[in-house]
Amino acid sequence: MRLSIVLVSPARAENIGAAARAMKTMGFNDLRIVDSVAHLEPAAGWVAHGSSDILEGITCYPTLAEALHDVDFTVATTARSRARFHYYATPQELVPMLAEKAQWMGHAALVFGREDSGLTNDELALADVLTGVPMVADYPSLNLGQAVMVYCYQLSSLLQTANPVVTESDENQLIALRARITRLLERLEVAGDVKLADWLQQRIGLLEQRDTAMLHRLLHDIEKNIPE
Repeated sequence: MRLSIVLVSPARAENIGAAARAMKTMGFNDLRIVDSVAHLEPAAGWVAHGSSDILEGITCYPTLAEALHDVDFTVATTARSRARFHYYATPQELVPMLAEKAQWMGHAALVFGREDSGLTNDELALADVLTGVPMVADYPSLNLGQAVMVYCYQLSSLLQTANPVVTESDENQLIALRARITRLLERLEVAGDVKLADWLQQRIGLLEQRDTAMLHRLLHDIEKNIPE
């Protein structure tokens, strides 16, 4: 599975350089940046040391949604309270999860938020699964470069596994399922139940390929029996 690292509005060139160096060290090479040109500052290159190819290959996007335009599965990092969201994976838990997704998806992204405020709720809503690094300290102080290194180190084992050929129909299953559930909620006139909608959207990201296919079959049967 191809894994892209996405930095949303990074403010410090040094952090981008540190992220590039972490990626290079662990074998990742696709770095995307949203709403920032800090990587063009000399400090990014100084810290990246030996990772200039990562910096030179950066692609920039105005919004996170556009940065994820070709991504099949999105993991977003956050240090916020888990209250609103129903699944919050540790870096270790992401490894088997992404290994399974690699059997039927070709491209995943790991998204990191702003140094001072992280990702907005709207940006978090674009993710299939949320993740965070458990820390002992009451006031976490892991900076952006360190966070990228933690995840790249943890996920580097995925690069050692040969992935099967993924068809377009397979990798679109999860996206299609989200859209199908949204339409069903609207037909049932319960789309306004925010708690239900949030719960469904957050749990869908946990489904394995067989579960996704079975749920598609179930929704098909439900749809046939709902009056137009």
